Amino acid sequence: MDKKSKKRLDVLQDRLRQRRLMLANARKQNDDPGETRRLEEEVGSLEAEIAKLKAG
Repeated sequence: MDKKSKKRLDVLQDRLRQRRLMLANARKQNDDPGETRRLEEEVGSLEAEIAKLKAG
C-alpha cells in the first residue's frame, strides 16, 4: 500500500469512527429518523470504501 492510500485509509477510519458515534447518539435521541437512516448509509459507504482500499 502506497503512502497516499495509507493516508486515505487513516482519514476514512477516523471519519467512520466519528459517524458511528454520531449514529449511536442519533439512535438514543431519535429526534429525526431521517438522520439515523442517513448516518447508517454513510457508515455503510465508508465501510465499503475501506474494504476496497484494503483489498486493492
